[in-house]
Amino acid sequence: MNENQIVDSSFTAIVNAAIDKVDIPEWCFALSEREYQGCSPAHVSAAVTTAPSGQRMSINVEVIGGSLMVQHYVETLSRKDHLVLDSDSDVFTPTGRTSIHVTWELSVRQLDKGRCEFTNRVRSYATEEMLNFLARQGIPFDQFRTQRQPASIAHNKGETPLFAASIERAALKNS
Repeated sequence: MNENQIVDSSFTAIVNAAIDKVDIPEWCFALSEREYQGCSPAHVSAAVTTAPSGQRMSINVEVIGGSLMVQHYVETLSRKDHLVLDSDSDVFTPTGRTSIHVTWELSVRQLDKGRCEFTNRVRSYATEEMLNFLARQGIPFDQFRTQRQPASIAHNKGETPLFAASIERAALKNS
């Protein structure tokens, strides 16, 4: 684990669609706000825009562990079966605002002719801003990491099967 890493969480679920019908980047960047909200009770809003670099960006707003997060996910790897997004996310806590770096990785692998295994992996890292924010409050990073992990892991575990179902609906709609 990287010394600034907070969480590395990965869960899988089945997508009942042929792998050639699945297009994760297309799904992600066409995801409606309502569909995003349906994938977790913690999801508040979602939108798509373009980063200053010209890359596609998914804006996700959610509440994890009592903190509102605004994630600015920039597409860094994009294949039909594998999408990696990186975000320097804003975190609004009861004691103020800070930032966290999140890498969100979504992939599918074929199980058989009509099914895929979807993997939803989330890794988060403390930024220098966050480390300073914690230090000003006298919170040791290891303590913060230990307290943050259960909420982040539970969130990923809960949203993974719902994301898989959403990807399945999109794949079958395009059949």
